[in-house]
Amino acid sequence: MAQDWLVLNLTHGSGTALGITTGLQFLPLLLFGLYGGVIADRFPKRRVLMITQVAMGALALILGVLALTGSAQVWHVYALAFGLGVLTVVDNPTRQTFAVEMVGPEDLSNAIALNSAIFNVARILGPAIAGVLIAAIGTGPVFIVNAASFLAVLVGLYLMRDEELYIRPRVPRAKGQLREGLRYVRDRRDLVMLLIVLFFVAAFGMNFQITTALMSREVFHSGAGSFGFASTMLAVGAVSGSLLSARRKQPRMRLMLIAAAAFGVLEIVSGAMPTYGLFLVALVPTGLALLTFNTTANAVVQLSVPSWMRGRVMGLYMLVFAGSSPIGAPLLGWLAEVFGPRSGLIIGGIVSLAAVTIVVAIMAPRPALNALRPRMAEGLGEGK
Repeated sequence: MAQDWLVLNLTHGSGTALGITTGLQFLPLLLFGLYGGVIADRFPKRRVLMITQVAMGALALILGVLALTGSAQVWHVYALAFGLGVLTVVDNPTRQTFAVEMVGPEDLSNAIALNSAIFNVARILGPAIAGVLIAAIGTGPVFIVNAASFLAVLVGLYLMRDEELYIRPRVPRAKGQLREGLRYVRDRRDLVMLLIVLFFVAAFGMNFQITTALMSREVFHSGAGSFGFASTMLAVGAVSGSLLSARRKQPRMRLMLIAAAAFGVLEIVSGAMPTYGLFLVALVPTGLALLTFNTTANAVVQLSVPSWMRGRVMGLYMLVFAGSSPIGAPLLGWLAEVFGPRSGLIIGGIVSLAAVTIVVAIMAPRPALNALRPRMAEGLGEGK
């Protein structure tokens, strides 16, 4: 959030520059995301996470120093955003699949739902907190706070004990592992459906760091504090959706599709709200629908994939989830600049709703849709 607000200040409110920044941050996922999944399957996850977290904290510290000294330029932000994306290629699938190693098989479904909920709520709650901090202390100090926050993650990883983890044998190095993962997904019609819907929702519907910033600044003519408050309202719905998802023992594909369609409708409604107050109210159910979709999709994928393939499938999942931003974010930023800030939310909602409708109509015959639920994969839980 601080990064996006800094770009808006440096470029005098350019939606295109904001879209480029977001695109550069997620471009490495689009280019190298599948290799991150291979690394997650091949190397000790806790050690990999400690390395990526140290490097991410260093990038945040560099940007904080540049902002505090007044020497930050747009190209600095572009470069550091790209560097963060490179690290995210490895960090995301490793962190997602590491949750499975922290619990036993009896708690696996709930753990995956909670992990997905935490991951997605953090993506929404973080900007809400940052908006308040930026209004109070400025962007530079917020970058420093962000850098310091990585210490908590490192301490948590360091204090874990390997003998209490459910660590499975690592996949040995071999040729063709990446292609093997792609073939596995290709042969799973349910996963193909899920990933297609995920791509369009993530690329066009989930760019709230762009759409809410532009709505707050350009439509309702408010500052960073109002942007943060809008993110807070989105987070209120997101927390509710995540907790409801964590209660379900068996995630269903049907629920994921309904949540994606509901999110599309609610995003259109949010973009059409005439006042700031009504805009805030509409963001609550929007956040609930979004987190229900995200959490259910994540749980469906992880619970239906065998342990030896989970890292590579999650690498592809994260590529689609986050790597779609280089496609959607710049385009959405440009559309918002040309047709007005409201168009970003409205177009994103229309695309999300259309994606669900078309995918279900083409790929899911009615008998199959009635039975859509993840196939529980063998080897989901391993002994200590």
